Amino acid sequence: MDSFLLSLILPFRRLWLVPESDGQVISRRRHEQELQIVSEDSSIKMPAEKKDVITAVYRTHEAIQSLDKKITMLNMDLVEAKNSPEMHSSDSYTPAIESSGKGSQPKKKMLMVIGINTAFSSRRRRDSVRETWMPRGEKLFQLEREKGIVVRFMIGHSATSNSILDRAIDSEDALHKDFLRLEHIEGYHELSAKTKSFFSTAVARWDADFYVKIDDDVHVNLGMLATTLAYHRSKPRVYIGCMKSGPVLSSKSVKYHEPEYWKFGEEGNKYFRHATGQIYAISKDLATYMAVNEPILHKYANEDVSLGAWLIGLEVEHIDDRNMCCGTPPDCEWKAQAGNVCVASFDWSCSGICKSVERIKHVHEKCGEGNGAVWSALI
Repeated sequence: MDSFLLSLILPFRRLWLVPESDGQVISRRRHEQELQIVSEDSSIKMPAEKKDVITAVYRTHEAIQSLDKKITMLNMDLVEAKNSPEMHSSDSYTPAIESSGKGSQPKKKMLMVIGINTAFSSRRRRDSVRETWMPRGEKLFQLEREKGIVVRFMIGHSATSNSILDRAIDSEDALHKDFLRLEHIEGYHELSAKTKSFFSTAVARWDADFYVKIDDDVHVNLGMLATTLAYHRSKPRVYIGCMKSGPVLSSKSVKYHEPEYWKFGEEGNKYFRHATGQIYAISKDLATYMAVNEPILHKYANEDVSLGAWLIGLEVEHIDDRNMCCGTPPDCEWKAQAGNVCVASFDWSCSGICKSVERIKHVHEKCGEGNGAVWSALI
């Protein structure tokens, strides 16, 4: 009998499980009430054997739910173990802040973890960011301790083990200690996979309210970003950025060609709303969801579309914040003069600051919030 019941129920198990919802609680209570009514109403004659079967089905279902919850927790432990500092001893980390696991100190609660997407060839871009809006040296770790803000350049590995490219990053990291190395093979067409890897790695290493992805040719005011995210801190599942809905491009000759254009309906249709890829933030629940379900999240050609696709079917609040996509001077300069300092600035025409290595310092001078702003931000 038990084997028969299990064969009926097991095929309907879900791939992942969330805590018991209000609807599940109501269903369980209704089932209990129905059994009580049936047993008390003398006009309804139910054979004892049938009642026993119903009770057995219900108890088996409960047991499977309990097992699924335990499997979900084990999946989270596996994600954390896979990305722990012990598994990646070459990665930079601060043990007092990032340590986790049994027998160790609990993770310190952070406001946000920022991953700056970069490439092997982008050394000059990284240096220009270090010279403008990103703290360096001891200031970088002081920002973590005092404000709960983690900032790292995120990069994977080359296809060749211990290549000259990887060794160059290792040398740069030894000097600045500001990299997060990912278990990912670098490549322009692999940005969606890199994004998944970043969230999975960051969630395992840091306990934060928000996880933020930024491109290395974007200017950011950390104080404004912290203040903006802190305002949404009490919300459980938020997706923050400059929301857009561009056309699905079916032509192979264009830059942002979508090979799976047919999935989005008729030719000429637009994508669902999603944040532009230069900068966006997601809350902890969403980053954790991605970490747990990383193997089954489908990758589209464009990274920002992929992220939007992973979230479109969930209970998520999309927050369209245009302060996260200001233009470069004079746009962000005028806004700063009016007291409306931008979170981020870039040129839409270049999908970042055009010639960012030469121009980001000028953007910082005209649109920067000031070096003390992040330290005085009320978060």
